[in-house]
Amino acid sequence: MHNRVYIFDVDGTLTVSRTLIDPKFKEFFLKFINKHDCYLVTGSDYPKTLEQLGEEIMHGVKRSYNCSGNSVWEKGIEVQTADWILSNKARDWLSAELFASKFPIRTGTHIEDRPGMVNFSIVGRGSTKEERAEYEVWDKEHTERHKIARRFNDRFTKKENIQAKVAGVTGLDIAPKGKDKRQILSDFNEVAVCFFGDMMQPGGNDEPLGNAIYNRHEEDDEVVLVHDWKDTWKTTYGSYYRE
Repeated sequence: MHNRVYIFDVDGTLTVSRTLIDPKFKEFFLKFINKHDCYLVTGSDYPKTLEQLGEEIMHGVKRSYNCSGNSVWEKGIEVQTADWILSNKARDWLSAELFASKFPIRTGTHIEDRPGMVNFSIVGRGSTKEERAEYEVWDKEHTERHKIARRFNDRFTKKENIQAKVAGVTGLDIAPKGKDKRQILSDFNEVAVCFFGDMMQPGGNDEPLGNAIYNRHEEDDEVVLVHDWKDTWKTTYGSYYRE
C-alpha cells in the first residue's frame, strides 16, 4: 500500500469536546486537508460537527462519518444512513441508571437518538461547558460511565446484540454490535490508514477502529493516540505535514 488516508476523530482530537475548533488550529488543519486525503469519524451527528468545525473543513474532507459511521456525509449531503432504534427495554434501563446516579446536575436530553445509534449522558446534552467539566472530574473519580457501560453490555449485548462505549467526556455511545467506528474500515481496503483518536482505551469509542486497523497487519497503517487537539496539531505538523 503506497497511498495513505488520514482519519480523524473530532471531540478530544480536533476540538475540546462539543466546542468550536481553535481558530489557529483550524487554519493549519485546512492546509493539511488540502494536501492529504482526510476523513472524519465521530459519534456526533452532522449538524453538531458542522457547528464545531465549520463548512470549509466539512466540505474539504472527503467524507464525514457521523454517528460512528451510521450517517455518512459528503460535502453537506447525506449519502448513507441507518435506521436502527433502541428498544424500550434498553431505554427504560438507561432511565433507571439516570435516576440512580449520584451526580447532582441534570440538564435534559439524557437519551439522544441519532441515526443508527443513541448517546446517553447523565449530565445531559443541555449542559454548559462548566457543567460538563464538573461531570468529567466527577466521572474520573467514580468511573461511572465505565461501570454503566459494563452493566449495560452484561445485560443487553447477548440479548439484543447492542453495545455501549464510553464517548467524549460525558457520554456513552450505544449501537448494534459492530456498528461502531470500526465499520468504516471496509471503505479503505485498498489504501493505508492513519487514524487519530483520543479514546483508544478499553471501552472507548475509538478503540474498535484502532483495533480493527491493528488487526489488518498492514505495515503502512498507523494508529495515533492523542490527548487533545494541541497534541494532534503538534503530531501532524511534526510527522505528517508537508509544505
